[in-house]
Amino acid sequence: MRRVAGLLVLVFALGITRTDGQTIPTSPGNAGSKPVGRPLSIQEAEATAIRQNPDITIGQLRALEAKEFVRETRSAYFPTANLSLTGVGANAGSRIAAGYLNNPVIYPRAAAGVSVNQLITDFGRTKNLLSSSEFQSKAEDENAVATQQQIILAVDEAFYNSLEARALLAVAQETVNARQTLVDQVQALTNAKLKSDLDLSFSKVDLARAKLLLLDSQSNYEAAITSLSAILGYPERQEFEPVEPADQEGPPSEDPAPLIQQALQQRPEVLGLRNQVTAAEKFGKAEHDLWRPTVGALGVVGLAPVRDDHIENWYGAAGVNINIPIFNGFLFNARAKSADLQTDLQRKQLEGLQNNVARDVRNGWLDTRKAYERMGVTKQFQDQANLALQLAQSRYKLGLGSIVEFSQAELQKTDADLQNTDAHYQYLLSQILLAYEMGTTR
Repeated sequence: MRRVAGLLVLVFALGITRTDGQTIPTSPGNAGSKPVGRPLSIQEAEATAIRQNPDITIGQLRALEAKEFVRETRSAYFPTANLSLTGVGANAGSRIAAGYLNNPVIYPRAAAGVSVNQLITDFGRTKNLLSSSEFQSKAEDENAVATQQQIILAVDEAFYNSLEARALLAVAQETVNARQTLVDQVQALTNAKLKSDLDLSFSKVDLARAKLLLLDSQSNYEAAITSLSAILGYPERQEFEPVEPADQEGPPSEDPAPLIQQALQQRPEVLGLRNQVTAAEKFGKAEHDLWRPTVGALGVVGLAPVRDDHIENWYGAAGVNINIPIFNGFLFNARAKSADLQTDLQRKQLEGLQNNVARDVRNGWLDTRKAYERMGVTKQFQDQANLALQLAQSRYKLGLGSIVEFSQAELQKTDADLQNTDAHYQYLLSQILLAYEMGTTR
């Protein structure tokens, strides 16, 4: 009996728990086992979202539509030509007597002809309208880029949330394995009358708490994969296995000022709104140009194979037309004032956006620094918790410590592992968010 008891004590002393951070192998039937899905890298995830997310297509279509508006405005520089076919049956020599100031003579005829109109100059109005539409097109291009960066940000956040959920699941599984081993050993020692039922009860309570943590971790991981599948554009949940990227946990920048300047220079929302301000300024100039004359040339030529004897068999003419606005009920004044007010509105919106971008970059920089410092603190917490667990384990094996002391050390070890894992991924997420605020992608 003493030999058996000695063997049990030796087994207990050698293997109460693992404190070196390695995962104890589990059997296929353990609660934490899950099917392995298709490997998914972050580059593949971003490419899939860009290809499948409908918001990307919407932004691209708007940019293409804006380019067609540019072509529509530029068409004013080109001549317009119309082919006319006319057939008239009338009382020969009759005139239109009512409803018009002019009374043209009407002759029976069948004729065909071409008319051409060409703008010579409107003293800058069309030029400003074209410039306005070009800057508006550039703004839509930047808006499309901004939409793409928003989608990539959402994908990256979902991807790293999945990685964190999986890492926390591994910590929970390791905790269950370690505490199950402890319960088995304490059960053996209790059966050998070397430990009390109280020790066994405490170890089982810790095991139940670890299993609850495992269930929560499993649920969080499943939810993270479901969210990742949705943001990638899949209607159903996919079996993905996110691949850990080779991230560098370098320290953040010491000064946020260069980051703010970089954001103001390359953030697509800022660039897009700047283009909109310029487009509004050009459009305002075009509205002021409404009071300027418009000079155009026109010409017509045609044949009348079937005609009255008073009509020649062909006709042709060319001329220049000048329109000078004089009065239109203050319409042009109202349009010019409205355009000026719209330009002022766009400028104020740009000013507010730049202030918000500077604030967001500074806050993102502060969050990154806090997350980086938190990693150092949680690493110290983990090291101290590992040391405390080793000491508590040694005291418990020697009979100098209680199961309560050992249980508390295990709880601190689990909490430290969870905190350190969370700190690692939160720092990576803060870097991603800061890169987005600066208008770049990692």
